[in-house]
Amino acid sequence: MLNNREKTKLNIIKECSKGNITAKDAAQRLKITPRQVENLKKKLREGVSLLHGNCGRCSAKTLSCELKEKIIKRYEQLQETKVNFTHFHEIIGNENIIVSYSAMRKVLIENGFESPKKRRKKKTIHKTRERRNKFGELLQTDATPYDWFMNGEKNALHAFIDDATGKLTGLHISPNECMDGYLQIMRQTLIEHGTPETIYADGLSIFFSKLKEENLSIEEELSGIRIRKTQFGNICDELGIQLIHARSSQAKGRVERLWETLQSRLPVEFAMNNISTIDEANEYLKNVYIDKFNEKFGVNNDAKSCFVKLPKNIKLDLLLCCKTKRKLDKGGCFSLKNTVFQVLDNISNCDIDVLISKNLGVVVYHLDKIYQVKPIGAKKKSTNPTDSMEMILSRFVNFFCLKNEHVA
Repeated sequence: MLNNREKTKLNIIKECSKGNITAKDAAQRLKITPRQVENLKKKLREGVSLLHGNCGRCSAKTLSCELKEKIIKRYEQLQETKVNFTHFHEIIGNENIIVSYSAMRKVLIENGFESPKKRRKKKTIHKTRERRNKFGELLQTDATPYDWFMNGEKNALHAFIDDATGKLTGLHISPNECMDGYLQIMRQTLIEHGTPETIYADGLSIFFSKLKEENLSIEEELSGIRIRKTQFGNICDELGIQLIHARSSQAKGRVERLWETLQSRLPVEFAMNNISTIDEANEYLKNVYIDKFNEKFGVNNDAKSCFVKLPKNIKLDLLLCCKTKRKLDKGGCFSLKNTVFQVLDNISNCDIDVLISKNLGVVVYHLDKIYQVKPIGAKKKSTNPTDSMEMILSRFVNFFCLKNEHVA
């Protein structure tokens, strides 16, 4: 059946054949050449249809019903994960369902599906800062709480992302934003790449102390210290890493934009791989997903690296922990947070370092040797008589390394 355009075309050619209008006028009306008009007049005289030979035929690129059903069925399987169309196109491509993005999108929209990223609020545009030149010259870091396992419970994802290449060097999930989360991504970065030149972080107390100058000790004042270093700051000093304070979210836009990408993709990845716990997620992030992300989103692959390989004699467990200095009395005991500890070895009356981390627990370090400790009493009612040694040590690890830094 002819549409309005074809009817108009047929009428003009008929009028031209009758001599009512010239071939030139017909060509102008139909936006074709006079030669094409003559060809159409010839077809009309011979009783041949003026429709194009492909009119009414399906395009050779039209998707088969079977392929459309595959696309719809697979999207329905992942719909609860709120997978966006771009990510879904990558997933089915890896499953050998070969189709263009536009064709896939058309099929999904025609069947009532919408991409979760379809509607975005207009954001304030900030001037783009040029990327650094070298890989490892500047790592941006932050953490974000999100329902990564789609179970209604939020956990904090910590990340290091390189400014020059947009590549991840560390990812780790913890129940909340904490010291241990940042120590774990530092460990991943040091092992895989080495020490970066600079780390760019927000004003969280993990990175920068909130204490004012009057809170400094006499020894710190005499040594010229004006701002007390945090545990993380001391680790950076030991490694020769400069720690810079980002004064706004826009200043570290690279890592802020990272969250939008990961919040859209990681829950889908976890669901597809049957990952539902923090330990399973961290294994997947470290061994699989970082490389997968970098291959997809990394840029400037030819950028030179300024990472410095970690010296072989540095023991990461002794470096990546919270440290505090104490003095052992004649009985081999010391006090920490109103709790008295005793060293389980024959040392006494000396200066020691108390090391606390999720990997080590609570231990004493003295003359290149690690000593185990046990709690033997409390100066105040900070522990219950029924508390086991493991419970008390676990509380110290939680306080120094795992507590939520956003809770006052």
